[in-house]
Amino acid sequence: MRYSEFRELVTDVLGPIGPTLVRDQVLGPLGDRTAQEALDDGLDPRLVWRALCDAMDVPDGLRWGHDRPRRARD
Repeated sequence: MRYSEFRELVTDVLGPIGPTLVRDQVLGPLGDRTAQEALDDGLDPRLVWRALCDAMDVPDGLRWGHDRPRRARD
């Protein structure tokens, strides 16, 4: 996953609050870092996206965007 795809999914799936969650929501699976801190530290955007979706209880079918629902890719 590219960083640009991560950003698009944040807005599409999480809505207007998405960027705030990326910046402020501390995620245990990311070493008690925010998604932004994990990305800044070089963590794969796909892993960050998965952790953020898990924390926000995003259903598998919506994790890849509203216009392209499908099962989450591993």
